[in-house]
Amino acid sequence: MMYETKEVKYVKQPLPCIAYILLWFPKPSETFIFSEVVGLLNMGWPIRVFSLYGKLEKDMSPDMRAVSGMVYSMGLRVSWLLPFDFLFWLFRMPRIVVSMFVEILMRRWRDWEQFGENYWAFFGGFHLARIMKDSGVRHIHAPWANGPATSAWVVSILTGIPFSFSARAGDIYPEDGALADKIKAAVFVRSENRANLDYLARFAGDYADKLCVVYNPFPMKISGETAAPMKPPIRILAAGRFVKTKGFDILLQAASVLHGKNMDIHITLVGDGHLRKFLEQETLRLGLTKTVSFAGFAPYDQMGAFFRETDLFVMPSVVASNGDRDGLPTVILEALAHRVPVIASDVCGIREVVIDGKTGRLVPPSDPFALAEAIRDVVSDRDYALKSAEQGCLLVMEMFDPTKNLNAMSELLVSAAERFKERVMCVE
Repeated sequence: MMYETKEVKYVKQPLPCIAYILLWFPKPSETFIFSEVVGLLNMGWPIRVFSLYGKLEKDMSPDMRAVSGMVYSMGLRVSWLLPFDFLFWLFRMPRIVVSMFVEILMRRWRDWEQFGENYWAFFGGFHLARIMKDSGVRHIHAPWANGPATSAWVVSILTGIPFSFSARAGDIYPEDGALADKIKAAVFVRSENRANLDYLARFAGDYADKLCVVYNPFPMKISGETAAPMKPPIRILAAGRFVKTKGFDILLQAASVLHGKNMDIHITLVGDGHLRKFLEQETLRLGLTKTVSFAGFAPYDQMGAFFRETDLFVMPSVVASNGDRDGLPTVILEALAHRVPVIASDVCGIREVVIDGKTGRLVPPSDPFALAEAIRDVVSDRDYALKSAEQGCLLVMEMFDPTKNLNAMSELLVSAAERFKERVMCVE
């Protein structure tokens, strides 16, 4: 696995059984969650993982494939069971189930995608509650605040098992229609960055003391570092899902600006997603077909090769029109851990790692001209760029130390599980 048990100082036996509920697990693009689950397993935690959707097979790293068999995946294969699960609980707890239907589902969700996700998560919760009610699970954690937290909330109401959830980025920006009630019902709410705290406090009200910050355990073993010669062509790397919040179209516009100033660069885009065709068309429209390469999706265990062959990493995140945004992209941490100079947009928690002028450069989001100027500035002073990357590496290793952050998460889980001394079913 990714972490050695001997590295972990936290010991408390017997550790209570914890259930994790996600949409998918393992998911190739969610290395931060995978690292947390595997890290806790390596500490000796008895963890059961439940996936509301089916199994993913594509782009799995070997260690992800190794744990995929331990996951209870729902998906369409259990859809025929959901009406029976709902009736099971309705006959036993009619008043509570009816009130849940009104309280949880009868609200305005932010879009149709969230509507569908939360409806599936709601009814999936009845199915998972039947599994967990006599399973020995003492606490439920949802690593996302949207559908997974909805399902954990349902299971908690039906079984009395306490729950918590993590808040990251697109799962809370904009809020999903039930965020305030989930905070009220949860034992604790863990944010992966400090930038979310003020935002979450607006919904928490009198329950703001439930909010806490635990950074993700760093999910990647480092194999070598960049030499960053910064000789033409300047090799620029960007990586992530091809979605609006990543702002890769802004990077293409910045490349066009630099191309117009005769700066010799080459951009490698690593990733995939529904905007790939759009980005390829933008590359063609801007006359950058010889300047930009699309490398496709790369599992995290293959990213080291890209970092070692680049001069500069760029994360041009933007805030979408509906408020959706990045939280603190793990790929920034990976770049700095490889001592690659970083330029990133000042969005959400990114400034907690990319400290402008010290561990990298921050630029305003959605500003291709500011991004182009920052690129010119960084590559013009290689010594300073490498110094900032070194400082960034030290910061990442301190803030995202797996032992420290897994121990912090362990303390939260133990404290939460102590609220459930006995598996007492809810009664009317």
